Amino acid sequence: MNQVDRDILRLAIPSIVSNVTVPLLGLVDLAIVGHIGSEQYIAAIAVGTMIFNVMYWLFGFLRMGTSGMTSQALGREDYGAVRLLFRRSLIVGLIIAASFVILQVPLRWLALTIIHPSEHIWPLATTYFNILIWGAPAILGLYSLNGWFIGMQTTKIPMVIAIFQNVVNILASLWLVFGMGMNIDGVALGTLLAQWSGFGLALWFAKRKFIHTPLLRQKQGKPSSDVSWSSFFVVNRDIFLRTFCLVAVSLFFTSVGARQGDMILAVNTLLMTFFTLFSYVMDGFAFAGEALSGKLYGARDFSGLNEMIKRLFRWGIVMIAVFTTIYIIGGNGFLGLLTNEPTVIEAAGEYFPWACLIPAVGMAAFVYDGIFIGLTATRGMLISSFVATLGFFALFFLGMQFMPTNHVLWCCFLIYLAVRGIMQHIIFKRTNLQK
Repeated sequence: MNQVDRDILRLAIPSIVSNVTVPLLGLVDLAIVGHIGSEQYIAAIAVGTMIFNVMYWLFGFLRMGTSGMTSQALGREDYGAVRLLFRRSLIVGLIIAASFVILQVPLRWLALTIIHPSEHIWPLATTYFNILIWGAPAILGLYSLNGWFIGMQTTKIPMVIAIFQNVVNILASLWLVFGMGMNIDGVALGTLLAQWSGFGLALWFAKRKFIHTPLLRQKQGKPSSDVSWSSFFVVNRDIFLRTFCLVAVSLFFTSVGARQGDMILAVNTLLMTFFTLFSYVMDGFAFAGEALSGKLYGARDFSGLNEMIKRLFRWGIVMIAVFTTIYIIGGNGFLGLLTNEPTVIEAAGEYFPWACLIPAVGMAAFVYDGIFIGLTATRGMLISSFVATLGFFALFFLGMQFMPTNHVLWCCFLIYLAVRGIMQHIIFKRTNLQK
């Protein structure tokens, strides 16, 4: 294993661990309310989690845009820009979060109106929302800081923060619910405390990063135009619109499954975990691609950049082989861990081959996402996602004439993943981003 491979794994493995631990914040909440006596609490948590997931997912550009621009600034040794990006991303994240807090009443009404939970769930979901909305500054601030950390070539710090958050969440929620006799408000407060604790720890790590990197504390000249406000907003605008496309496909996939009945919804939810697990791992390699490609591009080390990209795709091919083998051999066993309903597992078997194709058709999109973010070539990400999204919807409504609905849905989803990767490859080659 050469140095490039070691650098990729040094950044990828902590990111994978972080990706796996982050969903635990929501799972812990569900597990706790699942033991306090009412399915209504579970439904309310599910509704609240969905609302915040969509809200924060759309603003993931705070992490992605910051990581790419920071890694490039670090590569060209523009430490003034590194400092500037730290402040700017954090300020923008906190401003967006403040708007969430100020507009929480209309946001809550709009979200609950769209989801339309039952009259029993609505007040419980409202309580959960009213508490956790105050975590918006911590969440979006942490997005900014994690992006900056990745840009600074360290993914261990986000990993430590994620693990710390989960420990705080578990302990606080258990104490508030079972020790203090609270219900859904205790679960929400425990999660809120975990969010702010994670943000506080991130600020402490950032301070230590400045202290132990003397060049960051030095007064320097004006940062380059690469980190101007216009560049900052163009990059983040492209990522926001690209993420909007992803959200649209995800929500449509879920809604079409739901319209086919509870069984199909359950089947699709279970099989989509195959995509989720693969994405956790591939996002780790994408984060490594962000940090390394940005730094190499900023340093104008194009031979090193080309070598890193080749190595990154080799790791992607390895992941295809590993995950495809695991899914084919152990897929049914994995489904058995998620549900003990034999009818659901049997029904999933009809669509199981689609899920097994996810690694092969989806790998390139993940790897190129990391490379494009590191190079701040976000327009290519937007174009590829937009074309893939249009293709997804067009093929779905066309395919409905020839295939059963759920088979069409899965087929179009896989085509969507493949088109994203293919389009990114074409754009990457035509724009000669690797010089």
